[in-house]
Amino acid sequence: MTNKQQHSSRTIMTITIAVAAVLVVIVWPLSMMGKGDVAASASDDAELRIQPVARVEMQKAVVKSDGKPRDGATIYNTVCTACHATGVAGAPKTGDKAAWAPRIATGNAALLMSATNGKNAMPARGGAADLSDAELKAAVDYLVGKAK
Repeated sequence: MTNKQQHSSRTIMTITIAVAAVLVVIVWPLSMMGKGDVAASASDDAELRIQPVARVEMQKAVVKSDGKPRDGATIYNTVCTACHATGVAGAPKTGDKAAWAPRIATGNAALLMSATNGKNAMPARGGAADLSDAELKAAVDYLVGKAK
């Protein structure tokens, strides 16, 4: 390359860089004008639109009690039936003699211990922490009676 061509190439490159820098300095702020306000309000609007769908509030169910212990059938129908009626998560179905036979063979004390502490997918006390020992025993006896 000759010296004249080299000088011409440098001049073109310098002009190109200068034009690009001027465009960035001028165009960038113009393209950003107003977007900060729009983004903030759009974000707020989106929060308002999704809030009713996204809010979940968990509260403990309050069971009104007359102070008397509930019988086994009542406890079964309110607590145990959710899993034992359909066999969810491996729970033996109510009245399924074949499924209950090995469990009954361990004795009612062992069944009551499993119900009290939980077993496999079943939580302690069947997930009803408010059950008294007598109520839990009544529910176990009810289920065993259905399987005999």
